[in-house]
Amino acid sequence: MATITFDTLKFANKLKSAGVVSEHAEAEAEALAELFEINLKEVASKEDIKLLKDDIKHLEERIDGKFIQLEQRMTIKLGALMVIAVSAVATLVKLL
Repeated sequence: MATITFDTLKFANKLKSAGVVSEHAEAEAEALAELFEINLKEVASKEDIKLLKDDIKHLEERIDGKFIQLEQRMTIKLGALMVIAVSAVATLVKLL
């Protein structure tokens, strides 16, 4: 989780110096600090991203393995079809 400190006093003082009423400036600073606190709970940290990258790499390796298996099965099936086709042609040649 990301940690960001928000200086509510500094923010409220800037608002006050810009002409905002003191109560409003303090209320805005508190509301903004609460908003940051709530929303930053959902921000991914570097560790979260590293774990996600590791998961993606693992999935890629599994998918690559599945493609290799599929390629091998298709090669075997194609070879079997070629043998059947050659046998059928050879049988037809002998019969005709």
